[in-house]
Amino acid sequence: MLVLSRKKDEKIVIGDNISIMVVEIRGDKVRLGIEAPRDVSVHRREVYDAIKRRETEGIPSEEAAESAAS
Repeated sequence: MLVLSRKKDEKIVIGDNISIMVVEIRGDKVRLGIEAPRDVSVHRREVYDAIKRRETEGIPSEEAAESAAS
């Protein structure tokens, strides 16, 4: 794991097309802004885990249902 220190308005770049910016720091919370291509899924970990859990139970996620409808 790479651990970095960033200040407000500073960015981290992942690959050529994903950037993460520290938008706000308030107490023990940090707000992040994420710029990524539309084909890259970006979720909070608990949402990602719920999506994966639904997939293993055979229940399509809303995102998967939207993709199938396209």
